[in-house]
Amino acid sequence: MKSFFKLLLFLVFSLVAEARYFDTVIIDPGHGGRDKGAYWGGIRESYLNMIVANKLAYELKARGIKTVMTRYSDRTMNKASRIGIANAYPKAIVVSVHFNAHLDTSVRGVETFYYSSEGRKIADRVQKRLVKGLKVRDRGIKPRKFALLSGTRGPAVLVECGFISNSSERSKAKTRSYQSTAARVIADGLMDYRKMR
Repeated sequence: MKSFFKLLLFLVFSLVAEARYFDTVIIDPGHGGRDKGAYWGGIRESYLNMIVANKLAYELKARGIKTVMTRYSDRTMNKASRIGIANAYPKAIVVSVHFNAHLDTSVRGVETFYYSSEGRKIADRVQKRLVKGLKVRDRGIKPRKFALLSGTRGPAVLVECGFISNSSERSKAKTRSYQSTAARVIADGLMDYRKMR
């Protein structure tokens, strides 16, 4: 009987470890094409999303992680196409890159959304890295049933890298330094998750 329970525990822990292993990151630059996302102060969200997503791909490739983009240019893509790309890779996690906006222009900070329990663990690691690296307000991690988060087989997160409706954060978001740091710390958070046991 003891050997049976030992075997059961081994299988459970093996499955948990496997769930945290990924060999591919699907990077989704939010919006694109006709869908420009938020637009404030002459800045299109879809433009910033693409820049940070490309930098994130570079960061991950430098760490030996394969990346796949849901879009490589400023083109319109529906949710089903994005989910289809993500689900074509069995050992993948998904990161959707966005910038935020609010009618109250005093609102600022970063937040990360998730749907699954594994997604929550990724969101936690990424959010901590974002807050520390970008030195911005921590708006926390939040569960949401967004299509890309709930429709993918692997765990997924949606990262909001700051509010372009806030003039201070918009000014920072336009800089290469902010964009590069956002990409680097998102990658750091993903690697933190990958090391979990």
